Amino acid sequence: MRLIVPRAFWRPPNHTPSFTATARRHYAFQAAGAPAFQVFNRRTKWLQKERAASNVELSRQADYLRVEVASRVSERLLDIKRHFPRVLDLGANACNIAHALTKENPEPDPSLAISPPLSTKISELVCADSSAALLNRDADLPFNRDPNMTVTRHVLEDEESLPFAPASFDMVLSSMSLHWINDLPGVLGQINNVLKPDCPFIGAMLGGDTLFELRTSMQLAEQERRGGISPHVSPLADTRDVGGLLQRVGFKMLTVDVEDIVVNYPDAYTLMQDLQAMGESNAVLGREMGPIGRDVLLATDAIYRELHGNEDGSLPATFRIIHMIGWRESEDQAKPLARGSGNVSLKDFLEKKE
Repeated sequence: MRLIVPRAFWRPPNHTPSFTATARRHYAFQAAGAPAFQVFNRRTKWLQKERAASNVELSRQADYLRVEVASRVSERLLDIKRHFPRVLDLGANACNIAHALTKENPEPDPSLAISPPLSTKISELVCADSSAALLNRDADLPFNRDPNMTVTRHVLEDEESLPFAPASFDMVLSSMSLHWINDLPGVLGQINNVLKPDCPFIGAMLGGDTLFELRTSMQLAEQERRGGISPHVSPLADTRDVGGLLQRVGFKMLTVDVEDIVVNYPDAYTLMQDLQAMGESNAVLGREMGPIGRDVLLATDAIYRELHGNEDGSLPATFRIIHMIGWRESEDQAKPLARGSGNVSLKDFLEKKE
């Protein structure tokens, strides 16, 4: 197991966006034939991503979080000694995973030997996303011409309905996109379906208490200035739910871990602007339309500084990343022994150790 230490970033005050905050989101499996519960407006999210990608320079400048998470998702391939002929990157955004896979010496531990690019493990990477503008934003960059790995792009009509044949991929990756899915159990089930037996799904999504600093500050500001709270909060999956969801849709040998990435901003406005430039603005159905009032924004920044501000005057924003790994079941896959079949007493073993 490799420990990844969260890193801190500083963003200069030279951007422009809206925002998203967090709430816990719990899932229940519906009866067969029941419609999926709609939380997000998928067309709104598509428009946000298209508009963000239309300003290429600003979009690339605000992509630091996706770049970092994609790099950490890719690093998990260092522990899997296998070649993958065909891989799907679901919700690829600007093909951040493809870029990360072509990095020289991806091994994060400087004490270990130099390792080749992770693209040497993959023959073809299919990058799929609903936003054609974002998906093709970096199509002219050198990583698309990597000699080890062919990068192809597929524009999805709906990211919640995968158009791929069963057992057609040797691995599925996903970074920073599943937190906008309405029917997360259904999509995880489809991911399991498109995988070949004994092949992995490796994903990362925002969850839990992401942006709790911004959420609490804005709620208090609206309560003070308007006497109530508007639905600015985008619900996110709770960490405790993810393992159960993976298990229920049939994944085996599960691994779920959480890490916080803290980004320091000069003020709350820059944080909101970067979220908009990322295409990560709020897309909840029934949200209040129009810009947030200036009085609420001013109060939000003041409360943010009072409750969460750093000593140097910057404002920390916590992004909680839920990492997950699950494997498609296979007959020859390693399986745990049946309960009660052990013939060694753990109590006796521990007593001998003492």
